[in-house]
Amino acid sequence: MPMTQAARPRQGSSTVHKKLFRSVAVFAVVLMSATGVFSSAEAEGATRAKTSVKSRSKAKTTVSAKKKRPSRYSSGRLSRARRARARRAAAARARWLEAQKPRFRTDDNGQLVPDVRAAAAIIYNPATGQVLWEENSNNQRSIASITKVMTAAVVLEDNPDLTQVVTVDRADVYRANHTYLRANEKVSLQDLLHLTLIASDNAAARAMARSWPEGYDAFIERMNEKAQELGLTNTQYTDPSGLESDNMASAYDMARLITFAAGDERIASIMRMAHYVAHTNRRAINIHSTNQLVMKGDVDVRGGKTGFISKAGYCLATLLRLPQTNQQVAVVVLGAQSNAGRFMETRHLFNWLSSKAGDLLGTAAAVTPAAETAQP
Repeated sequence: MPMTQAARPRQGSSTVHKKLFRSVAVFAVVLMSATGVFSSAEAEGATRAKTSVKSRSKAKTTVSAKKKRPSRYSSGRLSRARRARARRAAAARARWLEAQKPRFRTDDNGQLVPDVRAAAAIIYNPATGQVLWEENSNNQRSIASITKVMTAAVVLEDNPDLTQVVTVDRADVYRANHTYLRANEKVSLQDLLHLTLIASDNAAARAMARSWPEGYDAFIERMNEKAQELGLTNTQYTDPSGLESDNMASAYDMARLITFAAGDERIASIMRMAHYVAHTNRRAINIHSTNQLVMKGDVDVRGGKTGFISKAGYCLATLLRLPQTNQQVAVVVLGAQSNAGRFMETRHLFNWLSSKAGDLLGTAAAVTPAAETAQP
């Protein structure tokens, strides 16, 4: 039977019913609000509640989507990273365990002598100027922060007023690599010396050189003049901190320098300190020695300085006192393979010398001075 005009609206009856229901619902809310059955505030609250439900639903959907999103790192990549870290840690531990064992070789005279892993090393007798043992001790190498020993020596040679206050410049801290100082802080010369020799603070060394009466460039020139005066023929300086790899010297030269510097109690007393509190105009700075031999205190250190940059490797120059004879010896290690390695190598050399102190120190005159065996 053909559809009548009256029956045609039934095609969208569902839509019509929904619209009609919404209209009735709105009218009911307005009516209830007007009659006091349902206040306008409650109506607004209902609307807000409805909106809140929608917001929470949307937030849950977003969080769910985030959870389902794949991680930036897959489990496979994480596993490889963990394995790589484990391999590096194992290799480092193996090197540390290996460095703990002293190595020896037989020399041309058939004697068992130390065989160091470092690039160069020496045991030097300051009392006689004799070399008791050496390995590449006249090779010129980058010395890193052992440079600061000469910096301190030049600062103190004219007996300056150590209470003098120096203002830290931005240039002092710029790329200083290791420093406790900040630009525009005011620090006494005394505290700058302690920061330089105990904590190996690069900005402190720069500040002392810059504030020298004749200026920074003249200070570097004086460092080189002082090296020549001391007969350190393989030594040259280009900056006061040791950050520049062109600061060069030999193990033999550094054995003589640490002996000279430790003869000045103003320097030696600082190098023997494990801890110190420096002060600026703004704060107190707690520092500790970079020299593990000083920190542990089981070796009688009369003076010493550490050094490290990539080109130099790990370096250490020390003046030690033998417990058996009360004699002092300089032990220098240059180009060790690790931070711990330089201290272990120094201990191995010191222990070897201690076991032979009677023979070596008793017949020191028979040992050839390094200056005479130096190769061009």
